[in-house]
Amino acid sequence: MTGTIARTGSEGTRVGPPPPLDHELAAPLRDILADLGGPLTPELIADRRARTVAGSLSDEDIRRGGAFELRELWVPGPPGAPDVPVLVCRPTATPGPHPVLYNTHGGGMVAGNNRTVELAGELDRAQELQLAVVAVDYRLAPENPDPAPLEDCYAALEWVAGEPGFDPARIVISGNSAGGCLAAGVSLLARDRGGPALLGQMLQCPMLDDRCDTPSSFQMEGVGLWDRLSDLAGWTALLGERRGTGDVSPYTAPARADDLAGLPPAFIDVGSVEALRDEAVEYASRIWRAGGEAELHVWSGAFHSFDEWVPDAVVSKTAQRARLDWLRRLLAR
Repeated sequence: MTGTIARTGSEGTRVGPPPPLDHELAAPLRDILADLGGPLTPELIADRRARTVAGSLSDEDIRRGGAFELRELWVPGPPGAPDVPVLVCRPTATPGPHPVLYNTHGGGMVAGNNRTVELAGELDRAQELQLAVVAVDYRLAPENPDPAPLEDCYAALEWVAGEPGFDPARIVISGNSAGGCLAAGVSLLARDRGGPALLGQMLQCPMLDDRCDTPSSFQMEGVGLWDRLSDLAGWTALLGERRGTGDVSPYTAPARADDLAGLPPAFIDVGSVEALRDEAVEYASRIWRAGGEAELHVWSGAFHSFDEWVPDAVVSKTAQRARLDWLRRLLAR
């Protein structure tokens, strides 16, 4: 797993072996990788989509014994594009208008839907804080390349901001992995288009940089649940031959954005044993340098999406509590 040979990253940067895994995560990760296989390749996309369907939350899972009212809707899509499906979960214990957790799901840009297991974490937070949850089911690459996923997510945000029963001043966008990328990109778009004023952005182990050339990207090649090779495959599915070139929008790959001023407060977390670590840390640092607000957590010994795969580990429970606490403080302003 860890190895001892140093690797060479971009511009000749030398990186050591991967950091050690948390003791509660190491054995589960071995079992996960044995079942899942990898890294991601175009040939594995169908398998990943089938696993998405098999692991999707049921209506009963989402309603939580009547804690949420569930509706599935199609809302207006981007100009000239199809309508966008959304899942709307409204708390039943309190009257509206409710603050909203707006979820953009993960799946490496090629898989996932708005009922994946990460929605359970959003519902946990929403039930505790009496928030509505809206989860968007955007179009997937490679059949629908950039900017289709991003524009679907932005169009659905505009619908959320205008929907009766929601508090348009208290919308927090939240996403994991590819969903974290889309959440960051939508936050940039909303700023620059004069769109809905987001209260915050929660970026969980986000994919932010299509160039895949950070030290941690090279350090974790062939390591963990989402390594550099998987990252390259996901970005290539989205961008094709444009990946890594100068012809990539900063809204699509937010690490490319020159200006990170004027963004909503950000919560950014990532594992120390994952390829996306350094781009997440750099994104938070650049928000601070621009005078913005970001809370950054790097979970020691954690791999990509660790809390979804090993929810009972101490580090997973700590991460979930940190997200809830950040939301609680944000909503109390």
